[in-house]
Amino acid sequence: MAITNERVRGHAFLAGLYEDAYFPDHVVDKGRRILLDLCERIEAERPSDLAALYVLTEAATERFNALEAEFEAAGSEIETVAREEIAEDFWVVASAYGFEEADVEKLIAAREW
Repeated sequence: MAITNERVRGHAFLAGLYEDAYFPDHVVDKGRRILLDLCERIEAERPSDLAALYVLTEAATERFNALEAEFEAAGSEIETVAREEIAEDFWVVASAYGFEEADVEKLIAAREW
């Protein structure tokens, strides 16, 4: 499914991680894919309220939890810089789809990083 939201299509997800050699691009690519998949799910399912959005972001956050092992295997980890970058991009997604009032901590509440 092609993403139709122009704000999302024009956003460079996880740009700060790509700029830092500590974070391997092949793993960051998987994180970017998680965020793009989240956008596709939002467009397909059209959550009607924050509770419905949080269900979708919880699933995406759990995928990031699973990605932590791949970061570690590549000599990296989801640490402070990565946590902030990921959280910011979750908020970008939420706000791009009209959920500006979303709580960033609730968007990533299921995180283990």
